[in-house]
Amino acid sequence: MPESSSDGTWRVLGERQIYESPWVTVGKADVVLPSGQRFEHHTVTMPEAAIAVVVDDSGENVLLSWRHRFVPDVWNYELPGGLVDPGESPAETVAREIVEETGYRARNLRRAVDFEPMVGMLRSRHHVFIAEGAELVGEPSEADEGTFEWVPLSDVPGLIEAGKVLNSGTLVGLLHLLAFAPRQDRE
Repeated sequence: MPESSSDGTWRVLGERQIYESPWVTVGKADVVLPSGQRFEHHTVTMPEAAIAVVVDDSGENVLLSWRHRFVPDVWNYELPGGLVDPGESPAETVAREIVEETGYRARNLRRAVDFEPMVGMLRSRHHVFIAEGAELVGEPSEADEGTFEWVPLSDVPGLIEAGKVLNSGTLVGLLHLLAFAPRQDRE
């Protein structure tokens, strides 16, 4: 039996690829748990993603798309964003995606938080940005991203509670904004 780990680290003795596409790589890793138990564990790797909470100049509305996702067969509200292209920074990706998906250009873009959507099951770093202010610069060039609309920020908690926001990146972004945005009733 392999030696146990006193510091709680899972040891990877090797990993082999089973399937690869531009969107997902599936593998099997030979791992040893801290207890010493050894087995093969699946690995799923996807490209990094970048998304943004676009807030209007008043700070009272966010830009959301109502769209269908065929894999889980759900309709839900989502933020603009996409996969980070090779050679592109997450900030460049999200600035580009906002324009392509919504027709708006962010006035100010700041990093909010990075997260892994399914730690332990998936490798896919997600970068969340807050886009403060937006200027309409044209029509969206991506036709299949749903219909974007300005939604009152005050409606967002109710949309989340009603199960109308299911995308993990959208939830993280909106909850981050709600948690850290200045609120009149706190003053």
